[in-house]
Amino acid sequence: MTSEPSSSLSTSFITARPCRPGDLSRLLQLNNAAVPAVNELTAEELLDLINSALICLVAEAGETAAGFLLCIGDGTGYESRNYRWLSERLSNFAYTDRIAVDETLRGQKIGDALYAALFRHFAGTQRCFVCEVNERPPNPGSVRFHKRLGFEEIGRSDHGDKAVVYMKRAPEPAGSAS
Repeated sequence: MTSEPSSSLSTSFITARPCRPGDLSRLLQLNNAAVPAVNELTAEELLDLINSALICLVAEAGETAAGFLLCIGDGTGYESRNYRWLSERLSNFAYTDRIAVDETLRGQKIGDALYAALFRHFAGTQRCFVCEVNERPPNPGSVRFHKRLGFEEIGRSDHGDKAVVYMKRAPEPAGSAS
């Protein structure tokens, strides 16, 4: 499915690991509970995304999947309008297509653990990190979160039904323990 990160990460009681086949139903639940920050998916759509992902990381709180981050690499035929916008302007990137955290566990640094594992996994590859955050409907918490992690705005798009801010973070240097 996805490649293994070089090591697992613990932040308090949170660990980040690669997605496993048995995770699908829980990840679908997490994804669809996060709408409108992410788009709703069917199990088949989510499985297709996971199978085409550069990496899909799952955060566990104890033995419960508390969140996930799905990342797509450049050079794919992914049909997302946001992915296309980024692909027209950048290369060698890891695109966070979606990150979702169990709403009852927010504020527990789950997003931090997922991104730290992502940054560490791609350290030394010269791959930059990109994402988009909704501006309409507004998601100011996500903008603040990504800025705190070192992402900077690189553009905006108004798609009519949604408006987004595109963000980029520089590649992680080799040997970094972000």
